[in-house]
Amino acid sequence: MSKFLLKTLVTSVAVLLAAFLLHNGVRVDSTLTAVLVAVVMGLLNNFIKPILIILTIPITIFTLGLFLLFINVIIVKWTSNIVDGFRVSNWLYALLFSLIVSFFTSVIEGLVGAKK
Repeated sequence: MSKFLLKTLVTSVAVLLAAFLLHNGVRVDSTLTAVLVAVVMGLLNNFIKPILIILTIPITIFTLGLFLLFINVIIVKWTSNIVDGFRVSNWLYALLFSLIVSFFTSVIEGLVGAKK
């Protein structure tokens, strides 16, 4: 199985778990929507996030790296605008969603050995 496909499947599972835990503020309509969310978030994280990080280096340094959380929130909100069937009600839920997805992705990748 290719690394991209495995990473997408792992992230899809993490998206579904995060949506389940945050059911009051995050809605994922189907498993296919979760896969689309994983793909779009992966593309945004690979191509747009580095540009945002470079453009915001001064404020990131000033906030001791906490501004990177805001960049994650922007990526999640942007994904919710792109993918039909994926909704995040507010900025707090977007922050919690990004933290939960990151946590579960790390745990699942550790269990299946995806980082090898």
